[in-house]
Amino acid sequence: MFIRRLFSKTVRDALAVHKHYRRLLAAQRDLLSLEAIGPVQMKLDELSAAIKEGHKGRMNLKAEELQFAAAEWLKPYPHAVWRENVEVFLVAVAVAMGIRTFVLQPFKIPTGSMQPTLYGVTSVPDFSRLDYWTANRAKIQAQLQEQIRLRDTLVIPTGWERVRQWFAGNSFLELVAKNDGELQAIDPPMRFLIFNLKQTLWIGGVAHTLWFPPDLGDAPPGVSALAIRAGLQVHTEFNPGRFFHQGDTVVKMCVRAGDHLFVDRVTYNFRPPQRGEIIVFATAGTEIADQNEFYVKRLAGLPGERVQIGDDRHLIINGRRLDATTPHFEKVYGFDPARPPAKSRYSGHVNGTVVQKYDLNPSLAPRFPDAWTVYTNAPGACLALGDNTCESQDSRTWGPVPAANITGRACFVYWPLTERFGWRNR
Repeated sequence: MFIRRLFSKTVRDALAVHKHYRRLLAAQRDLLSLEAIGPVQMKLDELSAAIKEGHKGRMNLKAEELQFAAAEWLKPYPHAVWRENVEVFLVAVAVAMGIRTFVLQPFKIPTGSMQPTLYGVTSVPDFSRLDYWTANRAKIQAQLQEQIRLRDTLVIPTGWERVRQWFAGNSFLELVAKNDGELQAIDPPMRFLIFNLKQTLWIGGVAHTLWFPPDLGDAPPGVSALAIRAGLQVHTEFNPGRFFHQGDTVVKMCVRAGDHLFVDRVTYNFRPPQRGEIIVFATAGTEIADQNEFYVKRLAGLPGERVQIGDDRHLIINGRRLDATTPHFEKVYGFDPARPPAKSRYSGHVNGTVVQKYDLNPSLAPRFPDAWTVYTNAPGACLALGDNTCESQDSRTWGPVPAANITGRACFVYWPLTERFGWRNR
């Protein structure tokens, strides 16, 4: 039947007619009398037999007879074409929602805590990378000058190269001051569904519009992500004013899209999560400030385990040191121990001693102040750590994650279309 349907238009048309009127009869069966059901059912059976027989003329004849019988005995539906299209649409939505809820859920990486395994939104320049917590003012000044250099030397492509860069997840923003004046305000992006339509900056009372700005990632409440990344809200000690002259560059940057991936929601219905897997979990019931979010981290400590972080940047679980031979930690612990830990580079996991030694963010590891501190997971609780050990707020900061909060594991990166596409980022 499949081969005949594939190559014969007559068979396909006859099957479509049969399916249509069979559904109509099923929908109205409880409203029709036996006198009405009988003739339509008989013509359905005759058309079915003709299709099995394969005679084109007989199929056409029986299809016409079925249509006449249906017109006489079935109740007509107003706007039948619209009804059928709406029905198909609703079925498609129901199937998509079912897949999303129980099989594969799309997920967008919100931050850079898993770099370089999974990327959040990044940009060049990125003034948010300045280490304001350090007392080394010369270090901050050097970082500021480096970001200014990256901005001033950025080349924005045109033509097909711009299109190619878009498929690689790279979007470019450039805004020049129309007049002299101070930057007074940055409006939130105007959105339609999931798209940013425009974002307006006010300089000296004049509107400056960025059209179709990309996702710029997360920002603290009341703060513009654009201002943070583009250097428009730099600490006043290093940028005392935001006054622009006509023709000055206000914004010039390349924004790199974060990884969009599918989350496998099936596997953990049949087995518990395993150490080292990249998990997605709900923040509700944790000490994380954002209680209605989903985070992605690497599962490090299982329920009931005793966890330490050594000064060599390796985890110690129940007295056993993890290393590059531990499944799922090959890259995490594949770093050169002679190199200091760095942002967005595999550097193991740092404790408070290492944070202090390398002048890192002091808020990173309050629960693991040194190599001797042992943290014991409660039953039903896990520790989740980010691969970007120098920038990840994780269980070193806000403690355990209830195992019941884990919704699935990272499965497949489907955007952007770069070397990060596929199954490899695990």
